[in-house]
Amino acid sequence: MPGLPPMAAPPAELVDNPLTAIDAANAVGTVLERVLDERLRHSRTVDAVFALELADRLATLAVRGGKRVRTAFAHCGWRAAGGSGDTTAVLRTGAALELLQACALVHDDVMDGSAQRRGAPALHVHFARVHRARGMHGRAESFGTSAAVLAGDLALAWADDLLTETALGTPHGSRLHEEWRAMRTEMVAGQYRDLHAQAARSSGVDEALTIATLKSALYTVARPLTLGALLAGADGPVLDALRAAGRCAGLAFQLRDDLLGAFGDPALTGKPADDDLRSRKLTYLLAVAVRLADAAGDHRAATALAPETDPKSGKAVRQVRSALQRTGARDLVEAKIEELTGMSLAHFERAGARPAVRHEFAALVSRATGVARRRTEEVA
Repeated sequence: MPGLPPMAAPPAELVDNPLTAIDAANAVGTVLERVLDERLRHSRTVDAVFALELADRLATLAVRGGKRVRTAFAHCGWRAAGGSGDTTAVLRTGAALELLQACALVHDDVMDGSAQRRGAPALHVHFARVHRARGMHGRAESFGTSAAVLAGDLALAWADDLLTETALGTPHGSRLHEEWRAMRTEMVAGQYRDLHAQAARSSGVDEALTIATLKSALYTVARPLTLGALLAGADGPVLDALRAAGRCAGLAFQLRDDLLGAFGDPALTGKPADDDLRSRKLTYLLAVAVRLADAAGDHRAATALAPETDPKSGKAVRQVRSALQRTGARDLVEAKIEELTGMSLAHFERAGARPAVRHEFAALVSRATGVARRRTEEVA
């Protein structure tokens, strides 16, 4: 995920509800801790070793760090659809989203071979270290991977349980669950298409957009927005407008992440800047650069970006980064992010939300996409 700056509070004259999206993103941590305390108590009645070594470690990851952006968008969707008053169901839905994100992060780290997550060893690395420290039998790496997969599965189970409990307590529970079910499948589909593209050494623009839409646009923004709106009983045109707004904002969010993965400062983003380039991860940025290099007859750039290229050395990575810049792909993606951001805000306005809610959404989108707040407010 992009390194997101802290959310700033909206001007006082635009605040029309005691709990804003910013407040919701902060408050969900307390709800999540309460839910996890319940889950851990139950885990201890199941098995002490499992509870201490796996469930507790997962809970620590879930509450440590994270921008809670999905919760903020869920709350924004709820308010856009006329939600007000008791925010319990919204915050519990947000906590379920945070647990689903924990599942995605744990499994992502296994698939990508990432060593760190939220300032601590990734779970598969942690479990491998435990294996070595105790002199256990078998390969430490295999143990670490297997334990992390189980931890991710547990996070998914906890997320499903919480969403189901929340749905059962609301008058719109069946529609809420239907939206949740679609989101889970899209998330897995996006992960598989990402794996498939890397293995197939794909370079297609359409394929890159499909992956970005499934992995981020729907999962990060569009579905959370509509989950919140459904809690307020939204239907028809309002849901259509929010889905369109979320898809555009979420895609812009992922394209910003692509740029940060290639050009970002690790000190600001919290992740290495070269991982996507070394693995030749199929991003919209890469796909556009390949297309532009071919169209311009830029053989040097085309060679650096070619599917058979294995940019493991520092020199090769620099050549890839240079090609992304020289072909104009970086500038084109920046322009695409701004275009998508403007489209998102225009779609959100069609939902009929009050000015204060439109302002909150514009602030969230600005934060997620890196498009200057001034530009987003011009549209909002």
